[in-house]
Amino acid sequence: MLLFLKLIDYLLAAVFIGAALIIYFDSSNQQYLIVGTGALAVTFFLFLLNRKSIENARKAAQKAEIEKKAEIYTSLLTHGNSLENNTIIPARVKALEYCQELINDYKKTRNLARNFYYVLQIATVILSGITPILVLVDKLEAGQNWLKWLPVICPALASIIASIVTSFPFQKNAVVANTIVELLEAEQEKFILGITPAYRCYDIVEETEQQQRVSQAVELFINQVNNIHLQQVKQATEQQEEKTKKTSSQEESMSEKAKTEQLA
Repeated sequence: MLLFLKLIDYLLAAVFIGAALIIYFDSSNQQYLIVGTGALAVTFFLFLLNRKSIENARKAAQKAEIEKKAEIYTSLLTHGNSLENNTIIPARVKALEYCQELINDYKKTRNLARNFYYVLQIATVILSGITPILVLVDKLEAGQNWLKWLPVICPALASIIASIVTSFPFQKNAVVANTIVELLEAEQEKFILGITPAYRCYDIVEETEQQQRVSQAVELFINQVNNIHLQQVKQATEQQEEKTKKTSSQEESMSEKAKTEQLA
């Protein structure tokens, strides 16, 4: 299903590009202009609808995969085929879904921060590198007035972008989010396979004790996932408070300096 929906995505993109080219090259033809505009609108609407279908299909596939992972553990139990132990699966599915949602959120944060960092760094390098070339082009007297502004605009943009990179720690956020993803995925694999003593229940023979140990394992897994997540939230909150205090102290020092200069 995902492959089919992605194929539709590519077809819609091809139709969109074709309609845009028709509008660009045959803008004088009224019929082509109307057809092209209508095709662009319909294609854009279908593209949004298809993206939603892809997201739903991805979630369904992910849920099916999580259910398979939950059944792996119960198949290792001594009485794994009994009806009572089947109640373990929904609890494990819910716990794994919760962990997977956090992993997906941190992956999005990691990718977004990393992409911002790379794009801004590349833009800074390019703008800084072409500035001397633009100065030489300006001295050649090419006759273009807008070329005279480029040696001024490019360094200014490079300085602004460098300030943005310094002010917003995109690289640090990407590294932290990647660390959280690795920790959550490692904890998830431990829980799925029961490879640690806290999560290992299939070596217990007595069924009642086995059920109790499985419930405790689910509870421990949720606590571990929450600890990993809340530790990151706590660190982010502390960093924000420190940044706010630093900003307020700088503002106070600047105001005191201004008062001193006025009195002088």
